[in-house]
Amino acid sequence: MENNLKRELDRKVKLYNQQGFIKDDPISIPHLFTKKQDIEIAGFFAAIFSWGNRTTIINKSKELLQLMGNAPHAFCLQHTIKELQSIEGFCHRTFNTTDLLYFIEFLKFHYQQHDSLEIAFTKGMDKKDETIEKGLNEFYNYFFSLPDVPERTKKHIASPQKNSSCKRLNMYLRWMVRNDNNGVDFGLWKNILPAQLICPIDVHVARVSKKFNLLHRNQTDWKAALELTSYLRTFDKDDPVKYDFALFGLGVSETF
Repeated sequence: MENNLKRELDRKVKLYNQQGFIKDDPISIPHLFTKKQDIEIAGFFAAIFSWGNRTTIINKSKELLQLMGNAPHAFCLQHTIKELQSIEGFCHRTFNTTDLLYFIEFLKFHYQQHDSLEIAFTKGMDKKDETIEKGLNEFYNYFFSLPDVPERTKKHIASPQKNSSCKRLNMYLRWMVRNDNNGVDFGLWKNILPAQLICPIDVHVARVSKKFNLLHRNQTDWKAALELTSYLRTFDKDDPVKYDFALFGLGVSETF
């Protein structure tokens, strides 16, 4: 039975993990860019915006990037006061101008010191860590380490220490870390192993996972994400999160 399930999920990974599915997914946003830092920043915003309708997520991400002159890295580092004023009024659901201005402030602070956003996620990690958990917790602490953080903005960055499933950040890490030469995920980051990633879990993925008995926990939280990923490691210990393609694809694109 388990072998049959693995075969079926492997088949679905093959079906959905291909370039033809990029255009309808938020991962299409970082694929608009070629410069590493632009890919990182565009991907970060697209992931943070990823709740609700996927078409809206893609459109709002494009809107923001156009306000940044389609050069997000240069904008974050070199913006003028007038350019910052030009983005005022941007919002996506509960993400508003206050949040955006802080995000840009953090990205400027970070990229003035570092060449990549990867180090922001590895600050709290050890190569021997089984999962990205410590990295995500330290990223939260680092992201909100600047003076005068707007309290409202804290809700937009999840962390395991708050028992959030961290779906959007786990999805972003999948994009940046996995590299299977299929042209979907980028494989830009080399200091986090695919084996350490945690499967992004939302209501769609949780529903399908429960149907397959991969998940039994009722709440869609960090413990559920760990439980699901632990099971997926029995199918592929080096790259458990590739099954996100299968579970999400089944949940969203098929009647299941």
